[in-house]
Amino acid sequence: MYAYLDNSATTKVCEKAKKNMIDALESCWGNPSSLHEKGIEADNLLLKAREAVAKTLSCEKEEIFFTSGGTEGNNLAVFGAAYANKRKGNRVITSAVEHPSVQKAFDRLEKEGFEVVRIGTDSKGRLDFAALSDAINEKTVLVSIMAVNNEVGAVQPIGEIAALIRRKKSPALFHIDAVQAFGKIPLNVKKLGADLMTVSSHKIHGPKGVGALFVKKGTKLTPVAVGGGQERDIRPGTEPMPAIAGFMGAVEELTVKASLEKITLLRDSFTKKLTEREGVVINSPDDSLPYIVNISLPGYRSETLLNFLSDCGIYVSSGSACAKGHKSHVLTAMKLPDSLIDSSLRISLSRFTTEEELDYFLTMLDKAMKAIMKK
Repeated sequence: MYAYLDNSATTKVCEKAKKNMIDALESCWGNPSSLHEKGIEADNLLLKAREAVAKTLSCEKEEIFFTSGGTEGNNLAVFGAAYANKRKGNRVITSAVEHPSVQKAFDRLEKEGFEVVRIGTDSKGRLDFAALSDAINEKTVLVSIMAVNNEVGAVQPIGEIAALIRRKKSPALFHIDAVQAFGKIPLNVKKLGADLMTVSSHKIHGPKGVGALFVKKGTKLTPVAVGGGQERDIRPGTEPMPAIAGFMGAVEELTVKASLEKITLLRDSFTKKLTEREGVVINSPDDSLPYIVNISLPGYRSETLLNFLSDCGIYVSSGSACAKGHKSHVLTAMKLPDSLIDSSLRISLSRFTTEEELDYFLTMLDKAMKAIMKK
């Protein structure tokens, strides 16, 4: 038996996504910018995919721009918004627990002369809302906060953040990194007050290498790349139609409400069993996204546990897959002790996860704790 429990890193491609990709490769392989019949077929497919993604976010199709994934989408949102609005001010705000594609973008903005404010969190990864309120002012041009933390699953109050920006009468654009939230909780960009929102395909059982950026109509964004004018110059370059078709297939298979209910029950049963084990610490908050459970086993090193579990056919991670080999900046920002940071494991579920897989993980975890010497 094996148990794939690293779905926050990537997910297995679903059947509808596979079928769409094959169809695009075999019969709809034209360039959507070409004016002949093959190009028109591809352009029609592109429009259909744009409409499918827009429907999931409750926005207009013209507000969806395809990207190569979450990293490019976040970079485009952060740099594009900061550069386009720098005449209004130079303060930009993010949190201390963002994904590296946001974190490092803000590091670069700081080197370029922007005033960067990084908001801290509590010990469960929840944003310090009072500090955020104090930081937003008339010189703030961008606030970028993730909807769901990719390591511990903490859900941030993004709707309240948008309302706060309006209440403070700040010119700031609000960007939401929704890569871990998309397809798992309902997202309505208008109700949430988003100006920009990043989503990705391979977190929802679509292919890698494709994602989308929502850009609210009327929002000024400076492109970070130039080219042939595709995606209305926001993200130029020939659209990867097989990947986009696969993304559409994954979107069309989403069952957000039903899947959330199923995963919540699975997570609750799983965490109850975890708490029965001596020495296991749950780092995720009680109200976290149920798809992510972050735990620590003080006295055991994450890498050693990962290797043992992998040999048993169990696949988990010790944090963000984009920070391989580095100590978790998220758990560090949460001010957890080294004993918890160095022994952390992230178990992340998908709508295809079964109770049998989680029970197998628990059985092998018990075996690992008996077999491995504490450091």
